Formats: sequence, structure tokens, C-alpha cells
Amino acid sequence: MIKVKAPGKLYIAGEYAVVETGCPAILVGLNKYVYVSIEDSKDFGTIISKQYENSTVVWKRRGEHMVIDNRDNPFEYILSGIRITEQYAQELGKKMRCYDLKIDSELDSPSGKKYGLGSSAAVTVATVKALCQYYGLNVTLDQLFKLAAIAHFEVQGNGSLGDIATSVFGGWLEYHSFDRQWLKAARHNYSLSELLAKTWPGLKIMSLPVFDKLNLLIGWTGSPASTSNLVDKVELSKEERRKKYLEFVHESSKCVEQMEASFQKHDLPGIQQCLRKNRKLLENLHEITGVEIETPTLKYLIESAERFGGAAKTSGAGGGDCGIVLIDSSIDTTPLLDEWTKHDIIPLDLSVHYND
Repeated sequence: MIKVKAPGKLYIAGEYAVVETGCPAILVGLNKYVYVSIEDSKDFGTIISKQYENSTVVWKRRGEHMVIDNRDNPFEYILSGIRITEQYAQELGKKMRCYDLKIDSELDSPSGKKYGLGSSAAVTVATVKALCQYYGLNVTLDQLFKLAAIAHFEVQGNGSLGDIATSVFGGWLEYHSFDRQWLKAARHNYSLSELLAKTWPGLKIMSLPVFDKLNLLIGWTGSPASTSNLVDKVELSKEERRKKYLEFVHESSKCVEQMEASFQKHDLPGIQQCLRKNRKLLENLHEITGVEIETPTLKYLIESAERFGGAAKTSGAGGGDCGIVLIDSSIDTTPLLDEWTKHDIIPLDLSVHYND
């Protein structure tokens, strides 16, 4: 049996602007995972998730193609990951086989609500990673990213794919998004083997240094948010207010680059200053688009953290999910976390994931 895992993630800075080609964001991989295991089967294969116990997908082979018997299933990202990886494996001359694929996720709450830790990206990466091992495909991390990014993008249709990069590389990352319109066209013009060998316009993935003084706190509001829906709303609004939106994108990119420079210098106050600036930029984006990014609960989380000496903001698309705090590791954060709990904000016991 093959068993792999892929970590969850959170955005630290650069949200929304990062969907523009070449624009940067900073993300972090976290030590909660999606696990995928795979082993041979005979005539029929299965796809089973502990999170969807009543929705097992049964499939069979028709020639080299996978045929799904259950047309109404919650496994879009898994199936896309399988389709793309098997297409690549066939290009390399691998014979298709039947197998049982099992998925287990730590990225949701016990009640099944999403924490906003990038579960769809993590399950896509883990699926592609497991199948690459299963078929003996010796892929690099860059190639794993590209396969998973294609699979995820063909389901979601928007977003930067920074969460895919973080699930592949782990740690603290600076990510610059690639040109998704180029990828759409390239899918018609190149094989997957050719696409994996190409330089993708705008793409840049760089690991950031770590230092002990930096402590990351995460608070969950208990209110899940839909990243794709929020990004769609901003897409509609930005066309009406193009000039102000482009100013936001420019200022966000400058802020992320300043934060990256502060990471390189191990400058925690500089990082915190950039985080606060990014929060202000997202407040401006709310004024431009009308999209609610900072809910009342997230606002309380942020303001309470500031009183304890931390810098805080929403993470990702906002509208719910998680808030993040960057704070000096020498500060006792117990009173802050107690205050969160009293206001129904759940501190998540997470730390940074680094690849082995």
C-alpha cells in the first residue's frame, strides 16, 4: 500500500491581488493533513473518504479510461487529480490499473465544517502525489505542483493556486501566480509532458527563512467561507472600479515584497508592520467592491490580538474562516487565547509544516 499526505495552508498576506498574473502572496503550510492511500484492486476500484462515508464512488475500466458509476458525488477535485495524473502516466507509457483510493482529512472540524485551511488543494495534491508513486512517475516538486495546479484549476476555474504550491512545498512561501489564461490555451496546444517542462508565465515559488522569534496564532470563527464565491464577487466588482482596483493590486504587491524583505532580515516588527498594512489594503478593497472580508468576529479577533502586542488580519478570502496573528514568541499568549474562547473564537493548535 502507498500512503501519502499533503498539508493544509493559510494565507499570510497578498490575498485577492495574487489572482493577477505575477502578483505575490505569502502563505504558510500547516501540520494538519489530507491523507491518501492507494492499493491494487481487481475488476472494480473504489474511492472512499471518511468525511463522506455514505458517498463511496465505484468505478471500472473501459479500455484505458476510468468510468464513474456514481454521477452525483463530492469528489470533484479527487477525480480531476486522477484524470490529470493518469493522462500524464499514459503519455509516459504506463499501463492503467484498478485500485482502491482512500482519503482521510484533518482539515475539517469534527462536525464537518471547513476550517479554511485549503482542503480542496491538499486533497488534490495528495491524490496526484499518491498516483505518481503508484504508477512509478518520478516527479519533482515543481512537476507535482503543475499537475495538481492543472487538476485543481480545471475544477475551480479561478484562484491563484497558491494553496496548491503550499501543499506541495510546505513551510513559509512567497508565491507569484502564473497566467491562468495562458494555461487554458496551453492545455489545447501541448501535452502534459510538454506543459510540465515549460516555464509558466509569471510563476515564482520561493521558500522564506524561519526564525524562532516569530510565533503564528490562528483563530477559527466557526463560520466557513467560500473562497471561490468571494473571488467571483471581487471579479465582478473590479471591472466597474478598475482604476482603484489596480491601485490596490499595486500596493498589495509592494507590501508583500516588503514583508519578504523583512523575512530575509528576521525582522519581526517589519513583518508585523506589513501585516497591518495588508489589513488596511483589504479594508480598502471592501470599500471598492462591497465584499465583506472582515466580519465582526474577525474584527474582534484582530483588535484583541493588537491589545496583546500582536499584528493580526484575516487569512485568505475572509468572510469567515480564520484570522491570523504574528506575535513575538516571548509573549505569553494564554490570556489572549482565553479571551478568544470566551467570544466563541476557537484557537487552532497548529504549527508550521516543513517537508521531510
